[in-house]
Amino acid sequence: MKYSIEGGQLPVVICQLDAGESMITEKGAMAWMSSNMNMKTQGTGGLGKSLGRMLAGDSIFQNVYTCEGGPGEIAFASSFPGQIRAIDVSQEDMIVQKSAFLASESSVELSVFFRKKLGTGLFGGEGFIMQRMAGNGMVMLEIDGSVIEYELQAGQQMQIDSGHLAYMSASCNMEIITIKGAKNIVFGGEGLFNTVVTGPGKIGLQTMPVTSVAKALAPFITTNS
Repeated sequence: MKYSIEGGQLPVVICQLDAGESMITEKGAMAWMSSNMNMKTQGTGGLGKSLGRMLAGDSIFQNVYTCEGGPGEIAFASSFPGQIRAIDVSQEDMIVQKSAFLASESSVELSVFFRKKLGTGLFGGEGFIMQRMAGNGMVMLEIDGSVIEYELQAGQQMQIDSGHLAYMSASCNMEIITIKGAKNIVFGGEGLFNTVVTGPGKIGLQTMPVTSVAKALAPFITTNS
């Protein structure tokens, strides 16, 4: 499978497949495809994994597109302005925020990832449940806004405002800390908690979480009674 990411801040990933190659995607992500792509909707990985995906905020069912009879093309579009990031999970397992998954090769294994500490899930801003990407092949992730990557060394930490952590290596450790100082909490405007990720491993930080955009737009949205 070969791919190219086009479209700037309204991105689409265009994948070139050989006969017999397959791609897995969320419902509604396919933008266009050649006529020799065959679609099959299925619950990926059995009942347990399908239910886990539902808990992670994704659909129980996924669409599998298989190229038949020769080379073909399929394109997947992001649902929000930002970037599409291609990651090779054969190099390392990745933990990603829910709803970040856009598409992958069929050799990639998707599963639910529960955080070990309950407080991390309840207060971290990214939710108690994330997704784990493993196996072999490429995964396409949709990022809110732009993505900034850091390679953390063993013991090196990054403190992150809630919602900005898009993905991290499975080798990283994550915990939630309380912002110190009553004045900082009341007047700082940064909330009560921050996420701390400790290396070693890679982290991807997104600049425009959709939750932040929603909060910014909320004062300007009126409803008619």
